[in-house]
Amino acid sequence: MSRLSFRAVSGKVLSVAVLLVGLGAQPVLAADKGPITNLPLPRFVSMKASEGNVRRGPSLSHRIDWVYKRRNMPLQITAEHGHWRRVQDRDGAGGWVHYALLSGVRTALIEVDKMNLYARPDPSAQVVAQLSLGVVAELRECRVNWCELSAGGYDGWALKGGYWGVHAEEVFE
Repeated sequence: MSRLSFRAVSGKVLSVAVLLVGLGAQPVLAADKGPITNLPLPRFVSMKASEGNVRRGPSLSHRIDWVYKRRNMPLQITAEHGHWRRVQDRDGAGGWVHYALLSGVRTALIEVDKMNLYARPDPSAQVVAQLSLGVVAELRECRVNWCELSAGGYDGWALKGGYWGVHAEEVFE
């Protein structure tokens, strides 16, 4: 962070941390909320489109660095600017993508070979499927140590840790 500025609003002091991001300097609220959507930063989303340009900065005039070519790929939003979201993939590579190319549907990228999906969140439960390395699965629900995943017509529970697309402490229904 480069600096911290304060301003009074209705008798209260708000702090805003300014994070410099190359060409696209972005204000990020101290509460880690996006200045455009007021949603948490960072947060996970997925690619809605089957192809999406990743740009150097948050506008059409910025150079395209590469193209994501995998629908439903999980991405992490790290900044917002107007209709643009700065994202990064599992490898940490990223750039700016127009928000229309992204979806709030949560997905995960399987990072181990033959990850077991269990009938319920219990390691002694029946294994209903095994997911291969590189499979993209939909995240349905996450508890403290388990997430419910769906892929290839199979639904089941997997311990957190063998896939990318959810924070270790994250819980949602």
